[in-house]
Amino acid sequence: MNFVYLSPHFPPNYYRFCARLREEGVNVLGLADAPYDALRPELRAALSEYYRVDDMHRYDQLVRALGHFTHLHGRLDRIDSHNEYWLETEARLRTDFNLYGIRTDRIATIKRKSAMKEVYRSAGVRVARGAVVRSLEEARRLIAETGYPVVAKPDVGVGAMATYKLRDDAELSRFFGEKPPVDYILEEFVQGRIFSFDGLADRDGNLVFYTAHAYSQGIMETVNEDNHVFYYSLREIPPDLEEAGRRTARAFDVRERLFHFEFFREDRDGGITALEVNMRPPGGLTTDMFNYANDIDIYREWASVVARNEFTARWSRPYHCGYVGRKWSKRYAHTHEEVLRQFWRHIPHHEEINSIFRPAIGDYGYLVRSKDLEELLAVVRYIHETA
Repeated sequence: MNFVYLSPHFPPNYYRFCARLREEGVNVLGLADAPYDALRPELRAALSEYYRVDDMHRYDQLVRALGHFTHLHGRLDRIDSHNEYWLETEARLRTDFNLYGIRTDRIATIKRKSAMKEVYRSAGVRVARGAVVRSLEEARRLIAETGYPVVAKPDVGVGAMATYKLRDDAELSRFFGEKPPVDYILEEFVQGRIFSFDGLADRDGNLVFYTAHAYSQGIMETVNEDNHVFYYSLREIPPDLEEAGRRTARAFDVRERLFHFEFFREDRDGGITALEVNMRPPGGLTTDMFNYANDIDIYREWASVVARNEFTARWSRPYHCGYVGRKWSKRYAHTHEEVLRQFWRHIPHHEEINSIFRPAIGDYGYLVRSKDLEELLAVVRYIHETA
C-alpha cells in the first residue's frame, strides 16, 4: 500500500501516524514544504520518500509530487494529513487521482456548517436555528425569529477563529461593518455545556473505538476572552450523547477515519444539540489522551485499520484523562515545578504547545489522568489557580 501523508511534521505529535503505518508495512510517502532536515528523526525513519514543494497552496506542485510518487512507487492508495486545513486539498487530490476516501462531491457537507445542519437534520439530531446571512437585512430577519444573543462564525472555519457573540443591534451593525469577506452563518446562542463524541471507524463504517469529552467552556470564549481551558474524557458516555454520535457517524458515512463531533447539552431542557462535525482527529493532544485513558496506542490501531481493516486493542476507559492548558499571560499561584512535584503520579505527559494553537488551548499543556473524576478536577484547580 502506498500512503501519501501531507504535512507529516505538523502537528508535532502526529508523526506517530506515519511511524505506525511504516510498522504495518505501508509505504509512507511524505509531502510538505518543510526542509527534510527539519523533520524529527523518527519521522524521517518512517518515510520511504519525502517530496518537498515550495508552496503547499500551489495545487500544480502537489499534482507533480503525486505524479512523481506514482512513477516511482506505482498506484497510490491513500492520501491524508489528519488536519482540518487540508481537507479540501485532500479531497481534490483524491478525486483527480481516483483515491479511496472523501472526494470533492462530499466535501461541502463536512466543511460548511450550513450544509452540516441538513445532514444532522436527516439523522434526527437537533440543531441550533441559523442560516448563512450576507446582509444586515437578512441578519435582522433571522434575529427576529431567534432573538439575541446570536453567534456569528465563518461558514467554513476552524477553532472558533473570527467567531463572535453578538448581543444587540449595535454589535450586529459593527460586525457587518468589519467582518471578513467570507460567508458567515448566524445562529441562535445555545446556552449549555459542550461535549464531544470522538473515535475511529473502520472501512465498513463500524465504530471500533469511541469516547467522549466534557469541556470547561467553548473554544469561542477561550479565544475571545483569552481564558485558559481544560477538558476531560468520560468513563461512562450518556446514552443520548452516544446515540447522537452514532447517528451522526452513520449520516456522514464515516469510514476508515478518526472523527470529532461536537454537541451542546442545553441548559434549557438538558437535551443534545449538534454543534459541528470534524472528519479528522480532535486537535491538540487529544489523540494522546485516547491512549492514556485506555492504555492503548490509537496511532497503531488507526494504521492497522488502514492496512488491514483490523482493530485489535481492548479498551474499557479505565481512566478519565484531562487536558489542562496554561497561558503565559496569566500569573499562576503554583509554578510548573510545584505542579509536577505535587502531582507527578497523575501527569503522564506535559509539553509546550505550538504557537498556532495557543489562542485555543494555551501555551503549555498538561495531561492529567485518574480513575476518580473529583481527584482529576482537584489537579485541574491546582494547575489553574491564579496568584
